[in-house]
Amino acid sequence: MFGYVTIDRDELKGKDLTRYRAYYCGVCHDLRHACGQLSRMTLTYDMTFLAVLLTALYKEDQKTEDARCLLHPARKQPVIRNACTSYAADMNILLTWHNLQDDWEDEHSLTARTAARALRSAYLKTAAKYPEQTKAIRRYLKKLHEAERRKEGDVEYAAGLTGEMLSAIFSWREDIWQKDLRRLGFYLGKFIYLCDAWDDREKDEKNGCYNPFLSAPRTYSEEEIAQILTMMAAEATRAFERLPVIEDADILRNILYSGIWVKYRTKRNADSSTEKNTESIAGKSTEGSTAETAESSIEETAERTTEKNTGNNTESDPEHD
Repeated sequence: MFGYVTIDRDELKGKDLTRYRAYYCGVCHDLRHACGQLSRMTLTYDMTFLAVLLTALYKEDQKTEDARCLLHPARKQPVIRNACTSYAADMNILLTWHNLQDDWEDEHSLTARTAARALRSAYLKTAAKYPEQTKAIRRYLKKLHEAERRKEGDVEYAAGLTGEMLSAIFSWREDIWQKDLRRLGFYLGKFIYLCDAWDDREKDEKNGCYNPFLSAPRTYSEEEIAQILTMMAAEATRAFERLPVIEDADILRNILYSGIWVKYRTKRNADSSTEKNTESIAGKSTEGSTAETAESSIEETAERTTEKNTGNNTESDPEHD
């Protein structure tokens, strides 16, 4: 479900793009120090956003360095690390472990079980460090499973569960910024859930998986969903703009005002292209069918004319005509 809170690469250029990558690498390095090399494969863009947000808000001291990694062995890459990237890495561990555990319990995935076991030690250490966030994730999964069992058709309720969980994740400290951070996380969580559920309708219907849009008492249109998503994004950005963020504000605004829409736009454009191709093929088929019908009609008319002329013992003389 996660992966929606990312940059719009077409709009983020130069030093801002370099700096965003440095944050991403920073969270990645913190994951490695906490859980080993394999844990780096679990890193999400969503937690990178959190690292940038918290660093910009709390103005945490940064350790900037150039380092190599498995993905970039040839050339050193800029890396930003601080308490915020470490926190984002810890939240990534909590979310990943619970997701793997969920996959094992629901789908009996041996891959998920193996990965969860590998992360268990780091998870227990992190869970003890952040009990409130851990409780929020567990509560979220419990309520989500209950919603799935009863085929909950209230789309707002289902989306709100993700919002509540992400709200707790965004609440790093109990201070004057906590309320707006929680509000930002809440509406961003709802946006993520709604986008994901809307995009997965066909797949979930085919596989028999729960999706609130499939259980809803009424059908939603594309226009309605776009409007709802816009409202969720507006509430999230409104909460963000109340925070005293100056440094890296352009990166954060790129994500909140454009990046979170990238997956949605890509899916819509792909669907639009498919429809156009289908219409084009249908049009060509119709043209071919029309031509065949016209040709057949001409042949039938010619046959009837010949039969009529033969019956009347009449011959046509072109030269005479």
